[in-house]
Amino acid sequence: MITVDILCARFARLSTDDLQRWIAAGHVRCESDSGAPCFHEIDVERVRLILELRHDLDVNEEALPVVLSLLDQLYALRRRLRQLGAAAEDDAARS
Repeated sequence: MITVDILCARFARLSTDDLQRWIAAGHVRCESDSGAPCFHEIDVERVRLILELRHDLDVNEEALPVVLSLLDQLYALRRRLRQLGAAAEDDAARS
């Protein structure tokens, strides 16, 4: 688990205010470890994605929920397609 301090040190352009806002908006998940928020590696990568969207692609704060939702849907669809592909391969192997 990664603490807020380590997360902010890892990403120089990450402010604690932005992180708190993203947590409150539900864009980033955290767990409480002894009262302090901590993050799993997947959540750290979510922060990296948001930073890239905000700083590299100039996605503004108002558009961020829409873009994140679309990306989440895309990743879910890719997972589902992989599952369907694996099931089809299993069916073909049994035939």
